[in-house]
Amino acid sequence: MARFRDKKKKGFVKPVVKKNLKNVDHITGDKVPKSFVFARGKLPAVLRQLQMDLRKLMLPFTALKLKEKKRNSLKDFLNVAGPMGVTHFMILSKTTTGPYLRVARTPQGPTLTFKVKDYTLAVDVARSQLRPRCPQDLFKNPPLIVLSGFGTGEQHLKLATIMFQNIFPSIDINTVKLSSCQRIVLLNYDKETKLIDFRHYSIRLEPVGVTRRLRKFVQNHQVPDLRNLQDVSDFVTKAGYGSESEGDEDAATVTLSNDMGRVNRASTKSAVKLQELGPRMTLHLIKIEEGLCTGGVIFSEHGDGDKKKPESKEGGTAGNAAGNEDDEGITGEGEESETDDYEDANGDDNEMSEDE
Repeated sequence: MARFRDKKKKGFVKPVVKKNLKNVDHITGDKVPKSFVFARGKLPAVLRQLQMDLRKLMLPFTALKLKEKKRNSLKDFLNVAGPMGVTHFMILSKTTTGPYLRVARTPQGPTLTFKVKDYTLAVDVARSQLRPRCPQDLFKNPPLIVLSGFGTGEQHLKLATIMFQNIFPSIDINTVKLSSCQRIVLLNYDKETKLIDFRHYSIRLEPVGVTRRLRKFVQNHQVPDLRNLQDVSDFVTKAGYGSESEGDEDAATVTLSNDMGRVNRASTKSAVKLQELGPRMTLHLIKIEEGLCTGGVIFSEHGDGDKKKPESKEGGTAGNAAGNEDDEGITGEGEESETDDYEDANGDDNEMSEDE
């Protein structure tokens, strides 16, 4: 009979688990804000592309390939958000009056509801530019956030400021690396129109006094074509078209503390230039709710909903009428389909609990 050799038993080696420091903000000590960008209801193809643009904008702390189904309710996303450390929801929806964007803090709110007045996709922004710029490592770091015009002292603008500031990781100007600051999100509030301009730019540094020919030569390491030139000095001193040196005098200049790439060196002046990436949106804040897409109305563009609640205690019919007036005041005339989305979400949650 054949003999079977005894296999040597290897001892159990405990795997070394490395702590992911990226999940903790080294400045505040809190969790790094992460987001889900998804839709409620059926969206047309254009808004689906806007949803993908928003996901790309929120990189790297977002789910770029998040898959959603029609039967998914808001409770399903909330159950997944906890274990994954998701702190914010950005929800797109479409009604008969136009598209809406809700920005909510998980798990207990508040929720800011914006009406998207105008929007432009990132593809359309790139097509309008002569030289679109999108490096491969552009989305490896989160963008910076700049708020303008929000310091009016109004309560709803303070809540909007806190929400937008906390949706992106905070930075320490003393320890931040300049190479990680490659994108910026700009929000500008207009007091007269009460509209918010939403813009997304890439940050580009160019050394002052250096032509575009030399910059390309240093960056690409390609041998230039000197056949039509008499001397090498002609390549250096020859003036090209206007884009080679335009903006050096008008653009804001900074003195770098460390090197950035092959062209921008420390202790030298560089011009800061912004190039739009998209998407581009014009938002109108119409409602703020206490909870996650539910709860009392803190702010409403068409009137304070909390003031109408005591009047609804007079009777059931009066209460229903007041509730309908609140819905119309919050969403505007002919925008009842937005409240239907909330009812559908609550209905799905109830059906889910009955199945359990």
